[in-house]
This record gives sequence, C-alpha cells and structure tokens, in this order.
Amino acid sequence: MTAPLEIDNRRARALWLTVNGLAGAQVGSPDVMAIIRMLGFVQIDTVRNVTRAHHHILWSRNMSYREHMLWPRLESRDLFEHFTHDASLIPMEILPMWSRQFRRLGERTARAPWYQSGLGQEEIARIRARIAREGALSTHAFDTKADRREIWARPPHKRALDQMWYAGDLATSHRRSFVKFYDLGERVFPFHPLEGPPEHEAADWLCDAALGKLAMASCGEIQRFWDAMTADEARTWMERRRLVPLRIESADGTWREAWGCADIEARLAQLPELSERIRLLNPFDPAIRDRSRLQRLFGFEYRNEMFVPKHKRRWGYYVYPLLERDRFVGRIELCADRKAGWMKVSGFWPEPGVRWGVGRSGRLDAELRRFARLAGVKDILWHVPEPA
Repeated sequence: MTAPLEIDNRRARALWLTVNGLAGAQVGSPDVMAIIRMLGFVQIDTVRNVTRAHHHILWSRNMSYREHMLWPRLESRDLFEHFTHDASLIPMEILPMWSRQFRRLGERTARAPWYQSGLGQEEIARIRARIAREGALSTHAFDTKADRREIWARPPHKRALDQMWYAGDLATSHRRSFVKFYDLGERVFPFHPLEGPPEHEAADWLCDAALGKLAMASCGEIQRFWDAMTADEARTWMERRRLVPLRIESADGTWREAWGCADIEARLAQLPELSERIRLLNPFDPAIRDRSRLQRLFGFEYRNEMFVPKHKRRWGYYVYPLLERDRFVGRIELCADRKAGWMKVSGFWPEPGVRWGVGRSGRLDAELRRFARLAGVKDILWHVPEPA
C-alpha cells in the first residue's frame, strides 16, 4: 500500500478554505451557478436574522452577490430544490443521480407516523388534481388546520404536499418572499426524477463528487456530504476506488487518517495566498457545518444556539464566526431591522489570545459595512464595547 501523504495543519486549513471558496477575496460579477457547483449545493433557511443563510453563503464567496440573483436560477431550472442534510438548492445536472433520494425520502415520509398527513387518499388526490388544474400553488392556497399545538406542527395539507414533494411527484416551481410554490414534478423537472441510473451507480457518483468537494475526508464525512446514502454504501464505494491515503495533522498536533481525491497533490501545490479580510461566516456555511471537522482543523468550538433556551446559551441566538486568513479570531452576534435601516451588534467574543488592535478592528468594521450593504441597511449600532 502507498505510504500516506502527510498534510500538516496549516496546509490542511488552507486546502479546506480553498475548496470552500474562502481563500481569496472574490469581487466582480458573481457567477452564482459556478459557486453552487463548486460547493455541490447551497442550503436554504427560513430565518432572516440579517439576511437568509443561502444569500449569506453565496455573498461570502463573492462580495458583489445580491439577494435578487439566486431565485431566478430556480425558475430558469438551472437549480432544483430538494433535501440533502436539509432543504437545499442543487444544480439541475445532478437530478439523474438524485433519483435514489426521491425514492428513499418519498418512501420514508410515507411510512413515518409523524409525517402521515391525516388525509385520506382521495383528499390527497384532490390536492394534486387542483395543482394540475390551477398550476403552482403555495400551502396558503389550502386551509386544513394543524391537529397539534406544538410549534413545528404542520397542517394535514402541508404534510401531504411535502410527502409528494419528497417523492418528486411535486416540485418547487418558484418561491415568493421565500414562500414555496408546489407544481407537478413533470412540469418542473426535465424528465421524471425516478428515471435515473441504478442506485449503486448513483451512489458511486455521489461519493466521487463528495470527495471532490471535500478534497480530504473520512468515509463517514463522504457519506454525510449529501446525506443520500447509507454508511454501508459509502464503505462499498471506498472498497472499489483507489483513493489517496492521507495523514492529516489536527489543530492540537495529533494526526488522523483520511482519504484524498486523486488530484490532491496538485491542489496542495497550487494553494493560493489567503486573504486578510475578516470574514463573517453564516452558522450554516458549508465550511463550518461539520462542527467536529471545524474543531479538529481549526481548534474552534462552535454550535448554533438558535434552538437552545436563552438561559442555557453560552453565546447567543444567531452568532457568526469570524475568520481571518486561516484561523477563527472571534464570534459576533448580529440582528437587523431593514425597515428602520440598522444592523445591531449585540454580542462580541474574541477568541482567547487574539488581540483586537486598530488594524483587526478596522477589518471587522469593513466586513460589517459590507454585510450591511447586502442587507440594504446603513447604520451599524454597537450595544457592546467595540473591540480594542
């Protein structure tokens, strides 16, 4: 067996930031599809704390990105919406390989007691027939009520719509003010979403693509990238591939075995200079989504506390990690009122040992002003002491 290629921690960090599009300071007209293809998909989220996660993720790769640039790509069918580890926009060319996910999630939600709609088959058929007759409709076009009081409880028609959506019978036609409009899958997709290659071929393709996006990964990390296969399928794929064995140094100096993509040595030889820009990253950014990998590579502990009771939070409701070159230098809590035209800093926590002098504070201020422009606000209000 080939001796493992050793990657020290600094190069591992630089490689990870590079494959995530966070190495340089990209400007100029953004190619939205190129960014999403580079990442594999972009997660979408309902919460608009300052701007929604999908817009923030794209803006972090190109500061010229603006919110109006994304949704036309869904309506032009360059993208389709479905579920990876969460709701995501995926390049349409991946649709043939996604047939297994439509099948798996459609069957899973149809069987799940907590997802069964409570509607009879005739009622569900009437919902579908109405969409076939009237065109794309949102959940607001139906009026059944939730039968439980829990915050996440969904009315029966919404569960029926989503089950058909998971199965590919319905698809997201477009969104308006983030509201999803459902249409027949046959009117959205260029071909039937279940007409893809055999499942094992699709699983192999998705594993190959995942390793290409990750550059270096364990079997579990490859499996979890799309969340569209089992651990056994990922292990079977690995047995059939000649992968580059790696030893990667962690932030604490320990070494961990992993696997690399075929061109990893070329990627390492071409690592760009990292930008000194302080980057405000979204909690759902793909570079930090895997919290274990984040702590292992960067020594940075982070969790999203949006759903943690206020009295149990260590940091805050919506806290953004701050990246400078190849290390995280702090975290900041922000919120915005677009109508009033302000963005407020309600929490700021430097990382231990990081000094916030004039230069670093100025770079943070510049990033906050760029972020405010994305949200269309002008005033930045500090409700905590500014870094010094």
